[in-house]
Order: sequence, then structure tokens, then C-alpha cells
Amino acid sequence: MRLSRYFLPVLKENPSEAQIVSHRLMLRAGMIKQSSAGIYSWLPLGFKVLKKIEGIVHEEQMRAGHIPLLMPTMQPAELWKESGRYDDYGEEMLRINDRHGRDMLFGPTNEEMITDIFRAHVSSYKDLPLTLYHVQWKFRDEIRPRFGVMRGREFLMKDGYNFDLTKEDALHSYNRHLVSYLRTYERMGLQAIPMRADGGPIGGDYTHEFLVLAETGESEVFYDSAVTDLTFGDREIDYDSVEECQGVLEEFTTKYARTDETHDEALFNEIPEDRRRVARGIEVGQIFYFGTKYSEALGATVQPGDGKPEPVHMGSHGIGVSRLLGAIIEANHDDNGIIWPEGVTPFHCGIVNLKQGDEAADGACDDLYKALTAAGLDPLYDDRKERAGGKFATMDLIGLPWRITVGPRGLKNGVVELTSRRTGESEELAPEAAVAKIIEVYKDHPTPRGF
Repeated sequence: MRLSRYFLPVLKENPSEAQIVSHRLMLRAGMIKQSSAGIYSWLPLGFKVLKKIEGIVHEEQMRAGHIPLLMPTMQPAELWKESGRYDDYGEEMLRINDRHGRDMLFGPTNEEMITDIFRAHVSSYKDLPLTLYHVQWKFRDEIRPRFGVMRGREFLMKDGYNFDLTKEDALHSYNRHLVSYLRTYERMGLQAIPMRADGGPIGGDYTHEFLVLAETGESEVFYDSAVTDLTFGDREIDYDSVEECQGVLEEFTTKYARTDETHDEALFNEIPEDRRRVARGIEVGQIFYFGTKYSEALGATVQPGDGKPEPVHMGSHGIGVSRLLGAIIEANHDDNGIIWPEGVTPFHCGIVNLKQGDEAADGACDDLYKALTAAGLDPLYDDRKERAGGKFATMDLIGLPWRITVGPRGLKNGVVELTSRRTGESEELAPEAAVAKIIEVYKDHPTPRGF
């Protein structure tokens, strides 16, 4: 993409309404525009990153054997009344009536809807195990939306639901989701720590939240610092193996890590004092096992062999897709702007032409752009007739991991400058070598192309 043809409405000043870094930088970088309290339009740069995050979520869900579908945003109230949650959920649920006077709601979650789909189409134990998921916009009428996309009213979420014959099978599904989530977050450049949590309005007494440590986190968290040394890495896991998935769960959840809702001071004090940590965390996902809570209420049963129908065991598993974008920025920024991890960057590399209109500089930038594009990468070429300082400030603000700077002086020596946004280190390389290095970097960071 050539920046002269792109829509990137960056701001020079910090917006007064933005209280935290991610909100401020998303507004300044032209990623979002507020429509009303807690509701945003996603502008091209923000939408591009959002689709990268969504793409990684889809890839890792399908890698784990989960099947995508799409459920409606508007749900009939009858299903929620049948489960008993219609009156219990509270004022966060937006309740409306259609033109025929029927009670409807804008779905905050989909346990009832997915259970209704299951009971309509599945009756035999031979169809289990089954895990279905979707990525969909949801609405929760927060009393005080704040922090930009971190606590909005409308948000994009992946929620998945497993159906299993027994509790043991359902706990394997739980473990399988934990493994897939660890892979998902690490691909985005995040360390998301699974912490024992509270089930809340969804229910279930077996649940973990995934939290990214950040000063702006809404949750107070207590943990053994040894958990921050754990990484999933590039290991391959057989998702059908109960032993392998259970082993990962034990590895990542044995050490103490809890939110304030489930914190146990006595257990915490058993940790060596030099490893006890109290911090803030941003929730980016949660997994639940809630047994037969919804299947009993809604009649979702299967017949095991010649026996009588039995309610299936279920769990739900969510990832805050739009919230993740804010969390990534909170964990990856400096005074100059965003620092995107390679896995989710909107553009793989920026190209800055120091002297637009110079024949040699224009030609070299065009060649770099074509070479990177031919390699399957997505560069952003700043071809505007602006001062170099303004171009560098824009690139730092929007946070592309790599920048190639092209100027007449360097070209006389046969080199361009390649700069890492994260470290600030630069090196002079032949244009072909700079392209080769960028290509090599992204071999280890496969990214969905997005938009």
C-alpha cells in the first residue's frame, strides 16, 4: 500500500478523553473513531490488525479440531427464559421488542443459542465429542464504558462450546482449549497467564482466565513469579492425546496464579517471599467447564448405546478479539507510539523515501516495494511529499516492526537503512539484503494477510 492512497487520519495531539495508553495511541494512529460511548468505528489500520488477530484465532481453533460456524447477534428471549438466565443476567443485557412485540435481546454470549442448535441436530453419542465456535460482535451495556476497546459496549469475541458424553471427556476439551489459547497468545507476541478465576454469570466452578500483565489492568492478580518463565514455544501437541494436553495444563497452572476473586492468602504465603508478586492484569480470554447446567435446562441429551438419554457435559471458551488489540498495545509501546509484534502487525515493513521526486530514490523504493510484495509480504510505502521527520514520526506512531529508509546519499553507496522499531538499531544493507532479511524474519512469524 502507498501511504498517499491510504486512509490514515493520524493525530498530532493526545486526545483528552483517552485515559490509558492503548486508547490514546489507537486514536492518534487513526485506528478507531468513537461513535457513541463504548462503541467504535474501526478505521482501515485498526480493522487490518483486528482481522490479523481474528485470523490467528481461527487458525489455532481449527488446528485444535474445533469447527467454525456463525450464530446471530439478535437472539429470542424464549431461549434465555428457558435456561433461567433472562432475568438473572442483569442490566448489561440489551433487551428489545421487535415490531410484533416479541421479546428479543442483543446477545452478550451464546450458551443458549448453541445448545438449541445442538439439541435440534444431535441425539447420538456417536456424534461426540463436538466443539463448535464462532467469532461475532456482541453487546453488553456496561454502566461505565471506558479505556477504549478494553471495556467497550460493543466488542468482537470468539466463543466456543464443547459437547461431551462424560465429565472426563469435557475436561479433556477444557485442556485442549487451554493449549490452543497458549499457542494463540504467543503467536501474537503476548504472555497470557492462565489464572484460577470465578465463573460469574456464565457459571461453572472450573475456570481459568488468561491475563496479560499491565499497569492498566482492571484485575488485581497474585502469582508466583516463576509462571512468567513459562513459554509454550513451537512445540507440537497432539490435541487428541489426553496425557499431552493434561501435561500442558499442569505445567501452566500448578504454580500459584489467581485473580483477586479467588485469591487464597494462605496458599499465596506458601510461595517463597522473593517470588510473590501482586500486579494488575488485562483479561483476554476465559475457559469454563460447567457440566450439565445448560444441557439439563434446555434438554440437550444424547443416548449412550441402549441406555436412556443423558444430558451432555459442556464448556464455553472465549477470547476477546477486539480487546486483544488494546492489550497488545498496552504491552508493546514506548513514548513514540505502538510497537507491533511481527505476528499481528498491520504491514510487515515500512518504506520511507527521504526525497520524493528524486529519480534514484523513487526507483529504489518502487523496487523494494515490488520485491517485498512478490515475496508475499505487505509493505507500507510512505511516498508523501513530507519532511523526513514527519515520516519517521508517523512510522513510529503506527508501530511497524521494520522500516527501510531510502535516500540519495545512501544509494550512492549502494545501501539503504534497515531499522528495528523494537530495539531502534539500524544497519546499512544493500537493498536486496534488506529485503532478504525481512523475508527471513517473517518465516518465523506467519501472519494471516488480513485486509
